[in-house]
Amino acid sequence: MSTTQGTGQKLRREMSLLDLTMASLGAIIGSGWLFGVLYAANDAGPAAIFGWIIGAVAVILVGIVYAELSGMIPQAGGIARYPHFTHGPLVGFIMTWGAFLAYATVPAIEAEAVVQYAEHYITSLANNSFERFIIEAVILIIFFGINYYGVRAFAKVNTVVTLLKFIMPTLTILVFLFVAGHWGNYSSKVAGGFAPYGVSGVLKAVALSGIVFSFLGFRQAVDLAGEAKNPQRDVPRAIFMALGLSAAVYILLQVVFLAGVAPSGIAKGWAALTLTSPFAQVASALGLGWLATLLYADAVLSPAGTGNIYLASTARVVYAATNNRYLPQRFKVLTQRSGAPFLGLVATLVVGIIALLPFPSWQSLVGVISSATVFTYMIGPVSLQVFRKTHANAHRPYRLGGASIVSPIAFVVGTLIIYWSGWSIDWKLIVALLVGTVIYYIAANLFDVGLNKVDAESMKAAIWLVAYLVVMLAMTYFGAARFGAPFNHGKGLIHYPGDLGVVVVLALIFFYWGVASGRRTAEGDEAIADAESERSTLSR
Repeated sequence: MSTTQGTGQKLRREMSLLDLTMASLGAIIGSGWLFGVLYAANDAGPAAIFGWIIGAVAVILVGIVYAELSGMIPQAGGIARYPHFTHGPLVGFIMTWGAFLAYATVPAIEAEAVVQYAEHYITSLANNSFERFIIEAVILIIFFGINYYGVRAFAKVNTVVTLLKFIMPTLTILVFLFVAGHWGNYSSKVAGGFAPYGVSGVLKAVALSGIVFSFLGFRQAVDLAGEAKNPQRDVPRAIFMALGLSAAVYILLQVVFLAGVAPSGIAKGWAALTLTSPFAQVASALGLGWLATLLYADAVLSPAGTGNIYLASTARVVYAATNNRYLPQRFKVLTQRSGAPFLGLVATLVVGIIALLPFPSWQSLVGVISSATVFTYMIGPVSLQVFRKTHANAHRPYRLGGASIVSPIAFVVGTLIIYWSGWSIDWKLIVALLVGTVIYYIAANLFDVGLNKVDAESMKAAIWLVAYLVVMLAMTYFGAARFGAPFNHGKGLIHYPGDLGVVVVLALIFFYWGVASGRRTAEGDEAIADAESERSTLSR
């Protein structure tokens, strides 16, 4: 392997608008459409449709915030850069560490989805954990190989794969609309009517059934902005197109799935509906054997394509973390031939393989990944408002109208999703974030290893975020136990729906505290100056 040190070397700008859109769309349309509709129906019944609408609105609110940020300052691994620019190294590290935890496990969950559907062809996989692990690990190694050859190879493979991935759910919607005739399922009294599990079931579906998880890939265009040909123009457009298309597809998929299930399948209620390959099995029951065959084939392609994208994005987060000096500079090494962040890819591969070791199910990982990713997304609205104060006149190719209203709403919605994820998920995430932060502080401040030191000013800028983590941990523990398993952890000292009101008020307090804690930094000034210089070069 031939590599060169990152100093003086830049990531190669070879991604077009189509490539960026396909990166986001391909990350969104992965295993979520194959499993999410079933688990959402289990938790909410036909009212799951509202869950997808809530999830789409929530992520769109965050997405339009990042459309402004990424257009103003296009950066590889933007999630690791924006909080660093507005709040300094401690807040930046917490968000970067959270993003890495969330992103690095997605390739593993997508490999698991591939193998779960592959059981249709290789039945021995269902009872052989070691064989499953080997196959999943090989899939991750293939992702690594594609990314090792650089962003051009990645973009070419991903654009073709995503086009194929988009065709299959669209075909499924069209066919089911004409063939899936069990529309009485929507009002089935046997199954509990339209909303058998009430509002709480819908909220549970949003957080834990794969709804939010399914939309989270929109920010791949942001993370790959450092390799876009014209990032200030194309990244915001890619975000809007990917979110708009995927929202329409997911909502329609839920609509037709509910009508495709045989009434006998929900005789004991939607929660009792059990399918290992939801759309393929329903298609077979409807006499659509040809469609089932295509679905089983696509069930290998769709998750694999998404896993490949996330491996690329996670490596860019590692690269950005190195630019912030949260990691030793050796992580900035790029392959000389293809300009890929080699050690970032290796780190992602290793973590992905480790995530496979407990042989987790698809659903067991979804809640953790969703909560972690939403947490890292929420810094976007805060950073946006800080930049509006500190760099009011900076060039913004896309300027979010009503940002002073949209930003706090996006932060509140994200906080609610984290709360809905529940104690059993949140305590693991928040403890991991806090422990990682303590380790970083010790390594940066007490040892001479070249990391970005956390000074008093950075500590002051991070108090709000540490307090937010502690308070959210307490809320998930003492909040309502309304949702049932896995929400039956709570002490119920703050009763539903009053607990939701408390969470909203707390979120607003922490949002405005976070904005007030932001400051103008030298790194932020430099990034905006670089973006302006690049814009001038592109306009010539």
